[in-house]
Amino acid sequence: MKQPTGALALRRVPRDPSAAVLLLHGGRPEGLEAPPRPNLPGLRMLPFARAIADAGPAQDVVVAEVRYVHRGWNGHRADPVHDVWQALRELRCVAGALPVVLVGHSMGGRAALRAAADPLVRAVVGLAPWCPPGEPVVHLGDTAVVLLHDEADGVTDARASWDYVRRARARGARAGGIVMPHGGHAMLRQARTWHRIATDTTLGLLGLTALPEELFTGRVPGPTGSRCTVAGSDSSGMRQQ
Repeated sequence: MKQPTGALALRRVPRDPSAAVLLLHGGRPEGLEAPPRPNLPGLRMLPFARAIADAGPAQDVVVAEVRYVHRGWNGHRADPVHDVWQALRELRCVAGALPVVLVGHSMGGRAALRAAADPLVRAVVGLAPWCPPGEPVVHLGDTAVVLLHDEADGVTDARASWDYVRRARARGARAGGIVMPHGGHAMLRQARTWHRIATDTTLGLLGLTALPEELFTGRVPGPTGSRCTVAGSDSSGMRQQ
């Protein structure tokens, strides 16, 4: 299949795909410039793309990335969300109406959660996601959400992720949180553990492997009612990287 030139960057396209995984890298709260070259947040997602593509049950799964026009979220513009929607439109043109799991890190996690209402999106996996206080959950509907976070993260707040999971469940969504023992925000320490758990979770959300139901019904990590801020962060709850 021909490589699109827009928001979708294809990594692997099977002959007869049954599903798709789109990966979204991190960014900054503000930044109208294009992502730099080399783009370190984008490079950080390459091992996740490889881990998913190499997994046995994923041989019929499209693996692709979302290209951003702008480096930052940029307030009410929410620029990367528009890039996700464009990538989903391009994916439909390339491979048809496949069920999609969005896997996003940091700002990419927030963009994935915002784009969850798209009819192609079956689930979202957030890696150390940026979940500011009051981030909307009502649009999730039947879309499942699993957030992975190291509680020592100094850029985005794990407590905010757990609060998002609680609020999503309260609105009837299937949502769960996984506490990662190490890795911080960059997910570098015990990186293979991040790759493995993210891959297993993604394949489970596509129905290709088993996923414990307790993930969506068990206790949400973190203390109930914890604040959703990080010391030294901006008002949006994300420290400038």
